[in-house]
Amino acid sequence: NLLEAVYLVEGGRLEVRRRGRAVSARELFRAASASITAFEIRYLVYRDLRARGYVVEARGGPLDFQVYPRGGAPKKTPSKYWVRALSERAVFDLAELLGRAEEAAAVRKTLLLGLVDEESDLTYYSVREAHPRGHPPAPLRKTEVVVHFLGDRAVVIDEAQAKALHDAGFFGKIVGRRLQLSLLETAYLLKAGLVEVRNAETDRPIRLPRLVKEAKTIQPDFELRLQAYEDLTSRGVISKTGFKYGSHFRAYEGDPETHHAKYLVHVVPKGHRGAWPEISRAVRLAHGVKKQILFGEVGDGVRYVKLERVRP
Repeated sequence: NLLEAVYLVEGGRLEVRRRGRAVSARELFRAASASITAFEIRYLVYRDLRARGYVVEARGGPLDFQVYPRGGAPKKTPSKYWVRALSERAVFDLAELLGRAEEAAAVRKTLLLGLVDEESDLTYYSVREAHPRGHPPAPLRKTEVVVHFLGDRAVVIDEAQAKALHDAGFFGKIVGRRLQLSLLETAYLLKAGLVEVRNAETDRPIRLPRLVKEAKTIQPDFELRLQAYEDLTSRGVISKTGFKYGSHFRAYEGDPETHHAKYLVHVVPKGHRGAWPEISRAVRLAHGVKKQILFGEVGDGVRYVKLERVRP
């Protein structure tokens, strides 16, 4: 194929002739560019994988390459990777990545994305659907905990109630003798019937629709985050704000006071399309603090994709 021909000509290992006349490298490059969509992007990934010693087979459709282990061969050796070649300017489509990752996992392949930046440097990401799981605490019992709503957060003033609620599910943060709750935690507990929420100024009860409405005035994507929070909690994962890491949540498999957060979680609505530079920044930051980055697609349910920077 033309990708292989350009690679071999570039390395001085092949001479191409057409009707007896030698075809120059420039002519071959032009022919390849005219017949292969995004040729230069695909070629840079192909060239890099070949230079690493892999056997690379070009494919069509959403999959650019099937990559075989060093020393392997098509039809004789199972492929190791499915690879997509993308420009840094390509659209980050989470739904598509979920679909491709699911297809790859079904045949026990690793899906790799080869991202080519403006300077023609490559970054590889492995893509997998993730199923986070934690160690859930004992089921919560309905209690007479009163939570006071303060606008952008809530607080449990009674010391005994504060300690009981915090110990029961690692909710909130003890500050002095009070328990500070996030609005997500407050909404979750209210929806589950585990607390009573009252306006801190008037002492009037606040129902869930009112609480959600108030929360959306300061956090427009509140319902999106709440759905993800509920899903993670149902999986036994304890979620706290990920603000200091630039994500929606930092997520723990156990007690946050004795465990390090395993995940950083960023949630988006179903159908979300974004920019790769933003994704690259999130992956690099997570790697720098030794955590896994999950992107959650929120629709009828929540599905998670794990992106990890790798060296094939």
